[in-house]
Amino acid sequence: MSRLIFIIALAAVVYLWLRSRRRPASPTDKITAEDMVRCAQCGVHLPKGESIKSGERFFCSTEDRDAYHQ
Repeated sequence: MSRLIFIIALAAVVYLWLRSRRRPASPTDKITAEDMVRCAQCGVHLPKGESIKSGERFFCSTEDRDAYHQ
């Protein structure tokens, strides 16, 4: 009976040790945040990478950019 308890305890220790040594998630799995900007014409917030920059201002579409400059 004591051998069975020892084997179970040993298996639990090995399991927990292996589980703690697992690799963390790869950097490609991480979600990165992007800066948000506000459209100078309509006020919509959108990611900076999807915006249209004109001078120092950002716009959500070419229509809003053209309307702002008229």
